[in-house]
Amino acid sequence: METQDVIKLIQSDNLMKFYKGKDWMSLRLVALRRDNQECQNCKSRGKYRKADCVHHMKEVKDHPELALSLDNLQSLCNSCHNEIHGRESIWELNKKAPEFINEERW
Repeated sequence: METQDVIKLIQSDNLMKFYKGKDWMSLRLVALRRDNQECQNCKSRGKYRKADCVHHMKEVKDHPELALSLDNLQSLCNSCHNEIHGRESIWELNKKAPEFINEERW
């Protein structure tokens, strides 16, 4: 797919077609290999976590011309990806106040 085709897809708000396309899927694998399958955000903090996704550092909607640029990609774990986008992780959504347990049994 040519850059102009990618730009048209993104501008027409057809991101799923872009993300399901073979160009993105193969570039995604290149980025993961380049980053040794490690979350680069965790790595910068001295931790290790397996990368689950590849993030566009400059957002695709704002910079469609960089959608297939390897230099604009960063491998991240889902937690870091959600943090960058300001989304709560599934763990945060599932947290509840601890249930009171009465240890006395009558």
